Amino acid sequence: MLVKVFGSAVFGVEATTVVVEVNVVSGIGYHLVGLPDNAIRESSFRIAAALQNNAYKLPGKKITINMAPADLRKEGSAYDLTLALGILAASEQIKADEIDKYLIMGELSLDGSLQPIKGALPIAIKAKEEGFKGFILPKQNAAEAAIVDGLEVYGVENITQVIEYFDQDIPLERTIVDTKKQFYESLEHPEFDFADVKGQESIKRCMEIAAAGGHNIILIGPPGSGKTMLAKRLPSILPPMTLDEALETTKIHSVVGKTKNSSGLMAQRPFRSPHHTISDVALVGGGSYPQPGEISLSHNGVLFLDELPEFKRTVLEVMRQPLEDREVTISRARFTVTYPSSFMLVASMNPSPGGYFNDPDAPVATSPAEMSRYLSKISGPLLDRIDIHIEVTPVPFEKLSDERRGEPSTAIRKRVTDARELQTQRFSEIPNIHYNAQMGVKQIRAFCKLKPDSKELLKTAMERLNLSARAYDRILKVSRTIADLEQSVDIQSHHISEAIQYRSLDRDGWLG
Repeated sequence: MLVKVFGSAVFGVEATTVVVEVNVVSGIGYHLVGLPDNAIRESSFRIAAALQNNAYKLPGKKITINMAPADLRKEGSAYDLTLALGILAASEQIKADEIDKYLIMGELSLDGSLQPIKGALPIAIKAKEEGFKGFILPKQNAAEAAIVDGLEVYGVENITQVIEYFDQDIPLERTIVDTKKQFYESLEHPEFDFADVKGQESIKRCMEIAAAGGHNIILIGPPGSGKTMLAKRLPSILPPMTLDEALETTKIHSVVGKTKNSSGLMAQRPFRSPHHTISDVALVGGGSYPQPGEISLSHNGVLFLDELPEFKRTVLEVMRQPLEDREVTISRARFTVTYPSSFMLVASMNPSPGGYFNDPDAPVATSPAEMSRYLSKISGPLLDRIDIHIEVTPVPFEKLSDERRGEPSTAIRKRVTDARELQTQRFSEIPNIHYNAQMGVKQIRAFCKLKPDSKELLKTAMERLNLSARAYDRILKVSRTIADLEQSVDIQSHHISEAIQYRSLDRDGWLG
């Protein structure tokens, strides 16, 4: 008897429906075709044990299974449940009248219990698009899949529950998630808060500007000055994610199995902080069977690179194209996948190998030549994509011991959100530009016009401070954001003067 059961394969962040055709006839043998990988080939052993431990059996006949489309490579153990139900239905051990109306996925344990799968959200979206009545999957992934409205999602713990549903009409418990309610409830509870940061008012101001304009930022300072603490709190002042952004972010994390089992939709912006030993493939994504890298996992959030000069130069250089295009394309001989990667880059570094900058009291002395060599590990083209450079100084004891709490993240976020709304209106007619950091030369000339006194100030600063040519556009972008935070239509001279302060690494003679 021939039976068709439906599963799904995930490529990039999109799913493709897989038709599992199971044919059981007289004879001997178990044949699995359709480009399965080793994990799927090994499924026969898991299925045989799971069925035997639940009072069913693998039929002693010729079993032929085709996974169509046959030229599309399938990988992973998530097809165990699909194959097992197909075998039971084709061997007439259970009824199969309704089985083709559902998309079924799950990894089997030997006792018949189900293990979680990857990519539940994109699979659920595809199931709804193709008109399936429901999606049956492990209970751990049910909340994630139930984000999709209009699709019946059933989370199950054991293969017996699925068998009884089709064979004996014993109902399954449907998972229902109020996506909007869950999303908006979790927006106002950031894990880290700027109120915990003592002192560093100028750096907080700088982080606020970076968040308001979506600017990449680099923090330069000695050990213990608070660089990492400040970076971890940046997501808490970014504007809340929209429902569409949350859905797109959750899809990427779902593909690699990084979503939390207890919650469906990701409401907080992601914060990724890879170690400096990371490879270029792990950072941008790839592999023989491409997976999203850290830059895609930080999509709509923050990518924090601590101790930037310690990263391998090849790793840093592969970020240049994704920083510009806000997506990364991975090409293989048979297919190409594209992952979104619109993130804010926050980097931190010590000013020298010893960690201190021209400090006569520093425990480790470093020569200017050593400092120059250390800073040169970061290429000019990469620095060109970082709008704000700021020096972070250690916090004095008086401020560390102060019991008063600082300004909370929610208050800062309100100002940032207001500034972002101005930018959304400004760029509403321009595709793919949503905030100031994304402006090109054409937009800078249109929206960053200077009055004569502001232009003269910028000219004087560039000449006296020996600022590089690449600093010019960055200063204009940042000054536009500072003006937006003040709800100012025009860029004033004090906006320009503040923006000039945030180009430390462009100053000739910064090394003293």
